[in-house]
Amino acid sequence: MEARRARLDTRAWVVKRRERIRHLIELGGLVQKAGLVDLTRDDRAALYGAFLTLAAMLKGADAEHTLALWRRGGKRAFEAEAEAKNGQG
Repeated sequence: MEARRARLDTRAWVVKRRERIRHLIELGGLVQKAGLVDLTRDDRAALYGAFLTLAAMLKGADAEHTLALWRRGGKRAFEAEAEAKNGQG
């Protein structure tokens, strides 16, 4: 019984780990898709500094408005990309 429980715990841990890895890969894909890797010449310190600036903006008084603007821009970009893809297919 204890061995079975240990196996189930391990499986749950593996599933959570895979979900986290997938999430991190998706975030990295967004960094690439936005062109940030090329624009910063793959400078990790510059990217990290930019992310810290974004985080600071979201800690400010106008955070909800800023987030809404970013979300709207991102949704439009996703939609434009989907339309371009569907138009070519």
